[in-house]
Amino acid sequence: MKYIDETKIRDLLKEAKKASLPVIERILNKSRSLKRLSLQEAAMLLAAEDPVIVKKIFAAAAFVKDAIYGRRVVLFAPLYISNICANACLYCAFKSDNPLTKRRALTIDEVKNQVEWLLRRGHKRILMVAGESAPGGRTNIDYYVESVKAIYSVEVGPHRIKRVNVNCAPLSTLEFKKLRSSGIGTYQLFQETYHEKTYRHVHPKGPKSDPDNRIGAIDRAFLAGIDDIGIGVLYGLYDWKFETLAMLMHIEHMEEKFKVGPHTISVPRIEPALGVSFTKNMPYKLSDREFKRLVAVLRLCVPYTGIILSTRETAVMRDALFSLGVSQISAESRTSPGGYSSADNNQNQDIQFTIGDQRSLDEIIGSLIKHKFIPSFCAACYRKERTGEAFMHLARPGTIQGKCSMNALITLKEYLDDFASSQVKRIGYKFIEEFKKSLNKHDLGTLSKFFADIDKGKRDKFV
Repeated sequence: MKYIDETKIRDLLKEAKKASLPVIERILNKSRSLKRLSLQEAAMLLAAEDPVIVKKIFAAAAFVKDAIYGRRVVLFAPLYISNICANACLYCAFKSDNPLTKRRALTIDEVKNQVEWLLRRGHKRILMVAGESAPGGRTNIDYYVESVKAIYSVEVGPHRIKRVNVNCAPLSTLEFKKLRSSGIGTYQLFQETYHEKTYRHVHPKGPKSDPDNRIGAIDRAFLAGIDDIGIGVLYGLYDWKFETLAMLMHIEHMEEKFKVGPHTISVPRIEPALGVSFTKNMPYKLSDREFKRLVAVLRLCVPYTGIILSTRETAVMRDALFSLGVSQISAESRTSPGGYSSADNNQNQDIQFTIGDQRSLDEIIGSLIKHKFIPSFCAACYRKERTGEAFMHLARPGTIQGKCSMNALITLKEYLDDFASSQVKRIGYKFIEEFKKSLNKHDLGTLSKFFADIDKGKRDKFV
C-alpha cells in the first residue's frame, strides 16, 4: 500500500516496548509544547501499558486539547443521501450483497426536506454521506454536487446550513475539482484499515477493493485544491496500535508533500449492523480502556487536528473523551437515507450501524454545558478561508483558540435563543455569564456587540 511501510511500523512498535519512564516523560513534555511527535515517539506512547504512564498521557492530552481548542466542542449531523453501494465490505450493512438492507437514494426534494428538519432542531453543520453508486443513471459526482447545492439552498427563517462536509467515494482529480466548486468544507475519506492483507480481505468486491486507489484519493483531493481533508481508521479490523501508527505515517506523507496535515481524524469502532455477521465476531476488538488511550495519543501526536467521535459510542464514553482530545462530535444522528423524517425514525432495515448515543441535540448540548464545554456550530474558518495552511498556522501554536471560543459562544447564544428547551436555556445563559468572566476587556467588548446584534434578531455572525 502506498506510503505505508508495514515492516517499519512493526519494528517501531517492537522497539517501543523498551521505552523507560524518563523517555516517556520527555516525550510528554515535548507534546505539551504543542510540537508534533515523531513516529518513534508515537510508538512509545502507544506501547505504554503502565497505569502511571497512561495517567500521565491522559493529563498531557487534556492539556494539549485545551491549549489548542479551549473548551469548545463542534457539533454536526450526518446526512445520509444514499445507501446504494457497489462495494461488498464485510463490515458494512450497505454492502451490495446484503439482502436485508432496504435500498434508497434521496431525491433532491427529499434532501431538502431532511435539511429543513435538521435546521428546525438547531443544526448548522452537516456531514453528507453517500454509498458508492449514484441513482437514476447519474454519475456519482453529479449526484454529490446536486445534493451539496440543495443542502445550502434551504432556509428556515434566518437559519441555514453553514458548512457541508462530504464523506463519499474516491474521485478523479477533475471530479474533486467539481466537488470543491460546490462549496464543500472538509472532504472526508477513511482508509478503514492500513494493513494491506486485511484491507483486501474485508473489501473483496467493488471499486473499494483497490487499497492504492483509496489512499491515493487523498492526494488527488489535495491536487484538486481541497485543502481541508479528513481521514480515519475503522477500529476493530486490525491491531489498533499498527493502524494508528500507519495513519500517522500517512499524515507524514501529507505534511511532506502538501505542507498540510489532516483537518480532522475520525476514530470509529465497528458496531453491529443488520445482516452483517462480521460485526459479531470482530477479530481485533478494541476495549474502552485502549480506546481512551488511542484518542489521547492521537491528540498528542497531531495536536492541531480535530478529532471526531460519532454516535457509535455511548453517551458515557463520549462525555469521557472530550477531555482526552475529542473536539468534534455528531449529534442526534440517523444513519439511513431519510432517517430524520418521523416516519423513518424507527426503521432498522436501511441503517448503516447501531447508534450508541441516542440523545437529542438539546440533551447533548445540555450535557456539554454541565461539563463546562462550549457547544459550537461555528464554521467561521471555512467561510473566512482559514483552511489548509492558513488554518495550520493558527492551530499549531494554539492561537486559533481565541477565535474558536468566541465563535462557539456566539453560536451557543443563537441556539439558546431560538431552539433550546427551558432547562438548557437556564443553564446555558448562566454558563455564558460565568465564561465571560474569563475574557479580557477587548474580547468581552467584542462579544457584547455580537450578543447585542443577536438580541436584535441578527444571525450568523462570526469573527
